[in-house]
Amino acid sequence: MGNLFQKIFKGDKSLWSFILVLSIFSFLPVYSASSNLVYTVGTGTVFSHLFKHGSFLMVGLFIIYVIQKFDYRYFGIFALSAVILLFFLLIFTLVQGQTIGGANASRWIMIPGIGVGIQPSTIASQALLIYIARFLTKHRGKEYTWSIVSVQLLIPMIAIIGAIFPSNGSTALMLAVMCGTLLVIGGFPFKYLAVIGSIGAAFAGLFVWAALTFSDVFTNTRVHTWISRIEKFMSDDAQTTLESYQVLHAKAAIARGITEMAGPGKSVFKQTLPQSSSDFIFAIIVEEYGAIGAILLVCTFLVILFRICVIASKIHTVFGTLLVFAVGIPIVFQAMINMAVAVNLIPVTGQPLPMISYGGTAMWMTCVSFGIILSVSTQIKTKEELIEERKRYTNQDDIEDIA
Repeated sequence: MGNLFQKIFKGDKSLWSFILVLSIFSFLPVYSASSNLVYTVGTGTVFSHLFKHGSFLMVGLFIIYVIQKFDYRYFGIFALSAVILLFFLLIFTLVQGQTIGGANASRWIMIPGIGVGIQPSTIASQALLIYIARFLTKHRGKEYTWSIVSVQLLIPMIAIIGAIFPSNGSTALMLAVMCGTLLVIGGFPFKYLAVIGSIGAAFAGLFVWAALTFSDVFTNTRVHTWISRIEKFMSDDAQTTLESYQVLHAKAAIARGITEMAGPGKSVFKQTLPQSSSDFIFAIIVEEYGAIGAILLVCTFLVILFRICVIASKIHTVFGTLLVFAVGIPIVFQAMINMAVAVNLIPVTGQPLPMISYGGTAMWMTCVSFGIILSVSTQIKTKEELIEERKRYTNQDDIEDIA
């Protein structure tokens, strides 16, 4: 039994433990909140949604199991090809002009034959961050020039972030922040970073101006939605719009949980809070499990961040360190964004709670990230093992690669 456990759960056992804890716990709030989909939206049954969530989780855990077996350096090798392919997929998704359930489908693309929708923006975000980690590794210790920065870094960033921005501004903004964070961690010169940030802000401002001025041309954007959400967030008036309705009910659910802690499955606001099983599931968790549940959940993600930092500090390659940060920090950042929206610290963004919210693509990409981190952790070596490995290398470039 012990050998089977070691065979399945490779890499950092602590990280595996917290992944499983989140996965198992997720059944409780999803079971409770999915009743909103049944009685309000009118789709399926509670048990069918719970079974679907379990299926998503099982596929996700299998993804982690498979990916942890790969050599993490392969992800860097194929990163550029993935970025190029996903850019064209993002453009196709943006202009497809369909609807899913009556909603704009510019974020989604349907997989033929199985009827499952995926968000290419989630996959593209991860590919871009891995590519940046590879870029920083390749140019470690070398002199940066504008020709290198503009062609190898600026163009891919503008292409991916720019293709995501019209339909999913919050994801594009998060990706831009994560790219900047990774560049800072990788020691990228600040003068280039400042220029890249200025160019990105200029392009974003120009797009928003054009979308507002020529709204009959830019028909497939969410600019007006962004502005509306920001205005509602800044306003003191409680309007009866969807965003205000969501926030008010989320805050009411949290207030109830803090004062009386309803208990598992006893949420009242799960019936009235839109997206209670996905974007606002944290509010349902607090309502049912109180401040203790909220604190434990926050601490779980902080411990995951700690394990990410430990793995990044122990791996012996620069690419391994940057790769762990590239795919790991966004998980924790997304979790904090989701919780911040629920307590009305920031405007509504539509970001799910990793490994807990009901859904497929986002959960699977989180599992890909965890799988990559675990893949890196499996190759952490002791000092003695590094010395022996260096002796087997004769090429200086190879020696530098493991230094």
